[in-house]
Amino acid sequence: MFAYIIRRLWQMIPTMLGVMLLVFVLFNWVGGDPTFILEGKRLTPEMLANIRVQLGLDKSLPEQFFLFVKQVLTYDFGNSWATQHEVTHTLATRVGPSLMLAGSLLVLELLTALPIAVAVAYFRGSLTDRMVTMICTVAMSVSSLVYIIVGQYQLGFVMDWFPVMGWDDDSMLTNLLVYLPLPLLLGVLVSLAPSVRFYRSFVVEELNHDYVRTARAKGLSEPKVLFKHVLRNALIPVVTNITMSLPFLMLGSMLLERFFGIPGMGNELLNAVDKSDFPVIKAITITIAGAAMVFNLLADVLYKWIDPRVQLK
Repeated sequence: MFAYIIRRLWQMIPTMLGVMLLVFVLFNWVGGDPTFILEGKRLTPEMLANIRVQLGLDKSLPEQFFLFVKQVLTYDFGNSWATQHEVTHTLATRVGPSLMLAGSLLVLELLTALPIAVAVAYFRGSLTDRMVTMICTVAMSVSSLVYIIVGQYQLGFVMDWFPVMGWDDDSMLTNLLVYLPLPLLLGVLVSLAPSVRFYRSFVVEELNHDYVRTARAKGLSEPKVLFKHVLRNALIPVVTNITMSLPFLMLGSMLLERFFGIPGMGNELLNAVDKSDFPVIKAITITIAGAAMVFNLLADVLYKWIDPRVQLK
């Protein structure tokens, strides 16, 4: 196991270099000249030259790429073009709200969707199963924007059960009890239907295996068959779904953050895109890429822990 982890860590180096090269090419050749984005098109030659020197655009492309690699290794992306604040410090202040929102949402969605999926799979083919499947299909057909806008209007504005938007930078408890319940409720409604359908399919597949019939023939109770045997073997796709979602916890739920005024990473990314704030966009892109590789490794380790028969190569 230790040798496998070391080997995977070494494999991350060329992968990250590839990501950095792709980001560098996209921002330098596709993103346009940032000097015009910063100052508009009414520039004198002297102003243009000064801005390009400040941004390091007067250097050759290999030198610019080397500077970008250095920024990634030191995790120092300079200052934001829009706010002139240090990018690393800005992102550090945005991680907390995103983790509070997306982390709570992930836990609530898992604790809600998995038991429903197991129960529905157990009664597969019944009227209950068909009704839940139909409801999930209809719910998945509705845009998440509809849930957010209608929920925000009805529950926040009309009924006044929750604040429409807001965030307290000084009190985590206030955020959890006052500002997060409505975004979490709407987030669970959006993600519940696809998660139930996804988990149900794998539980049904496990229920059709021979080991389930053998366990029942031995006299094991249905709860023990379901939760000790079936659910354990169905956990691999569940773990995949969760670990693939973990890197995006730092981004949070961008639409929820945007509509509810939550100062998280997702909201910061949308603001950076609106203002063509390349340093912020590059920092978030590299952060998510690195997190994705780390959590993919974590998923493989969890597979081995869940099923010792899994061979890690």
